[in-house]
Amino acid sequence: MALASRLLSRSTRQVVLRPEHAVPVRSFAKEAAAPTTLKGDQVLKDIFYEVKNKLETAIGVLRKEKITIEPEDPAAVSEYAKVMKSVRQKANLLSESEIIKFNIEVETHEIPDARTYLLKLKEMRVKRGLIDSQGIEDLQMAALDKVEKELKKPLLRNDKKGIALLTAEFDKINQKLGIRKEELPKYEEQLELKIAKAQLEELKKDALEAMETQKKREEFKDEEMPTVKSLDIRNFI
Repeated sequence: MALASRLLSRSTRQVVLRPEHAVPVRSFAKEAAAPTTLKGDQVLKDIFYEVKNKLETAIGVLRKEKITIEPEDPAAVSEYAKVMKSVRQKANLLSESEIIKFNIEVETHEIPDARTYLLKLKEMRVKRGLIDSQGIEDLQMAALDKVEKELKKPLLRNDKKGIALLTAEFDKINQKLGIRKEELPKYEEQLELKIAKAQLEELKKDALEAMETQKKREEFKDEEMPTVKSLDIRNFI
């Protein structure tokens, strides 16, 4: 079923995205001796076994834990977040926050200016289904406008003086909103819950689509479809 495969892919997809898994280009000599295992081959084997082991660990956890696909229920969202956290810990995977940080580094490392950087962050947030409920992005853009007006030029990310000015403005925003560095673990937990809810919404959508497809089949026309909430993903793994 689509929702089961989607759930499992979330648990292991990050493994093959890590920078240490980059594979070098292979070269061959014309008069090569007996075939040998090159570094690139070994890297691929290592990736395969790592993904395999982590997938088996994730499946082992998901076969034991009950997930209720009810994104409107805070208790179901909290329980789902706990299950996925358990998967990550036992399979030694990155947390959602760490995945976001890694993706930000990958997708923004070639961006030269602060404005494009902030717009890319907004694009990534929207793609993940996260809501900027406090309007932080608008406040950050206003701060950038202020700094660029003072500098009389676009702010580049390698402009240490300009970035220091922008950081100071961001600190003012954080202070105004009551965001404190020492409370970062709490904010990370809140982020995990937001992401968990967004993922449950995707799973619910997948489940509804799968059931609608099944209803169109002749052998299921007279059968009553279960509610999404009553589905037990353990039966599809």
